[in-house]
Amino acid sequence: MSFERPAPDLSKLIHAWEEFERGEETPGKVLANLKTAGLPEVLQELSESGWTPSAATS
Repeated sequence: MSFERPAPDLSKLIHAWEEFERGEETPGKVLANLKTAGLPEVLQELSESGWTPSAATS
């Protein structure tokens, strides 16, 4: 039996990042949460689609 990873979840990715910004989670826990929420797949898809970030806004 093989394990199939669930589809990336953008709301979980955003939530994990926001917890880190508020100081509620350690960097290691945030990285684990980002990975399990699908960040590697999201980044790969963005890269394959040719997406580039727009200029940073403040």
